[in-house]
Amino acid sequence: MDKKKAPLQMLASNKFVHTLLSIIIGFLVGALFLVVMGLSVGQAYGKLFQSVFSSVKSLSYCVVYATPYIVTGLSVAFSFKTGVFNIGAEGQFVVGSMAACVVGILLANLPGIVLIPLCFLAAALAGALWGSIVGFLKTRWGINEVLSMIMFNWIAFFLSNYIAGFPAIHTEGNAEATRNISENARILLSKDLISRLNLCPTANWGILVAIVLTIAVYFIIEKTTLGYELKAVGFNKNAAEYGGINVNRSILTSLSISGALAGIAGALLLLGMGGRISVFSGQEGYGFAGIVVALIGVTNPFGVFAAGLFYGAMTYGGSKLNLVGAPTQVVNIIMGTIVFFIAISSIFSYLGKLKKERNVKAAKEGKANE
Repeated sequence: MDKKKAPLQMLASNKFVHTLLSIIIGFLVGALFLVVMGLSVGQAYGKLFQSVFSSVKSLSYCVVYATPYIVTGLSVAFSFKTGVFNIGAEGQFVVGSMAACVVGILLANLPGIVLIPLCFLAAALAGALWGSIVGFLKTRWGINEVLSMIMFNWIAFFLSNYIAGFPAIHTEGNAEATRNISENARILLSKDLISRLNLCPTANWGILVAIVLTIAVYFIIEKTTLGYELKAVGFNKNAAEYGGINVNRSILTSLSISGALAGIAGALLLLGMGGRISVFSGQEGYGFAGIVVALIGVTNPFGVFAAGLFYGAMTYGGSKLNLVGAPTQVVNIIMGTIVFFIAISSIFSYLGKLKKERNVKAAKEGKANE
């Protein structure tokens, strides 16, 4: 009897198993689409993994791609702990990157040791402001945060394009983009080190920022009174309020910190890779990718870090699939399937809980009949 329970109980309680099975199913579904399109699964997946693991340069590309995904994933995961679905990370990412860009252009003559922290600070404040506005609307007037965040994503999109057109910000060339930020604001590794280690040209120390933020988020959530209050609100708002926790303040704090993290992610992309911001023709999707990363990482900071690396590797490796005639959209199919099965994994938890309740009820009835 215990042996029959084991598989279901394992699926119900082990989030790692949920995620691992979802990843396997994701690759199987991707393989099915490749077969339907008449393409070689072995050749396509071989190219995908070869592109990631073939060299140190390829691995460094994956890390660079992953860095903004990791931090945006931390942003979404942090808000999840308070029971708030931060679908507005995209807008917070955009205003954060633009704030860092403005500082990196207008204060270009400052030394790097001053300018880089200022860029990150501006990005964090902009993202926190964007998140706190939505939090204020929710706590003050009860406005649904999902609707507000969707609107604020678009406001951030058009605001970024508007600021990019300012004469002091817009490039002097014909490109529809901002000027390049000061070299003093870049976080790239030295050319000598990149050459010596055979890293990608955009290799930077942003991953160190991601590591520090991962540890910081874990510490705040698991080791501080603030983290306890935020989790309590996420579990049960009414019980938390009854216990003396200010629910509205917790939600506002959570969205502010979540927004700050998304803003920093935008700064990492700008200072480490882009160097300037183009006039958007559509939303780039980093904030929405952060939702995927947070779900794959089961909202655990260290899980999110690993999921961000996985997402970055898949993004970089997937960009090479066209070399063997496979569409790069296969990666989107794989990732979408993974998220879908992670999202429905709660069914296993529900079935496990239901079976446990039945067993307890049966045991009680058995004792009553004795």
